[in-house]
Amino acid sequence: MKSMKLTGIRQMTMQEIPKPTIKNPTDVLVKMKVVGICGSDVHYYVSGKIGSQVVQYPFTVGHEGAGVVEAVGNAVTRVKKGDPIAIEPAMPCHECDQCKSGRLNTCRHLKFLGCPGQAEGCLSEYIVMPETSCFPVPRQINYDQAALSEPLAIGVYAVRQSIDLKKSNVGILGFGPIGMSVAIAARAKNAEKIYVTDKINERLAKARELNVSYTGNPIEKDIEKEMLNAAPEGMDVVFECSGKQEAVYNAFEVLKPGGKLMLIGIPEFSHWQLPVDAGRRKEITIVNVRRQNAALEDTLDGLANQSLDVSGMPTHRFSFNRTKEGFDLVTEYKDGVMKAMIDFID
Repeated sequence: MKSMKLTGIRQMTMQEIPKPTIKNPTDVLVKMKVVGICGSDVHYYVSGKIGSQVVQYPFTVGHEGAGVVEAVGNAVTRVKKGDPIAIEPAMPCHECDQCKSGRLNTCRHLKFLGCPGQAEGCLSEYIVMPETSCFPVPRQINYDQAALSEPLAIGVYAVRQSIDLKKSNVGILGFGPIGMSVAIAARAKNAEKIYVTDKINERLAKARELNVSYTGNPIEKDIEKEMLNAAPEGMDVVFECSGKQEAVYNAFEVLKPGGKLMLIGIPEFSHWQLPVDAGRRKEITIVNVRRQNAALEDTLDGLANQSLDVSGMPTHRFSFNRTKEGFDLVTEYKDGVMKAMIDFID
């Protein structure tokens, strides 16, 4: 089969490798249909690492995927051949203390698609996943929605971990796909007002399509002043989705006393700097968000009943053999890209 491999910094080539086979009774062989390019994939593409997770070349990234079941192991009951599925990229052990306490996302032995040292990614024609990572989707959910249920579930989970959003002022700093996912999830939970910032004006235009209360570009405006003018008491919760240090400074300024900061963005550096005085005086709560935990099924349900709408996220499409073009586009934030999708054409 064909697999798109990282072969160096900003280097990527299509390689012929053996097609994977079912080895365990709970294995599912999946024929890939579509993959979304995630910001973490781009980190591996441009830097070769995220923190301690360092790529050993060649390596396949990709974890936002959907496909169709090609074959199943003899103990599989959740899906059958021919089923369209959404893929949960996390593969927890289900046996450690974290798993048994319901924290599958911090499993001691977690394997994750496209994560160096854990599992090859899904930018291949076929992959094998455990049954527990395969979620059948109803026919009203298309492959794009199924693939994007993964980043959308991060937004659903982050909102779930935050506060009761009814009658709340919500700040979203960074409106890439994760920021957009948070906004979609916050809107579904009846957030009263949503304030969005980003350095790319095309992304702010996307935010306005969701009828948010405020959009501001920190390069062009004093966003702290404008947000506090609009909401003098401050934000009840801020979701940091950009991975930028200056956004954390912004968050501490616009949060109200007793507010909550949700750290979701993945920075390129190893340590955040936190303003001690503002954090102490305001008694700000900081919550780190690790991917998602048990939110994918709710996300798929929301997509099926249309309480969650991710249709505005895909902006660009590339065939499988043009994957590198898609990565270069996302890396350079060109052409107002929000989410680039990779199509596997039969």
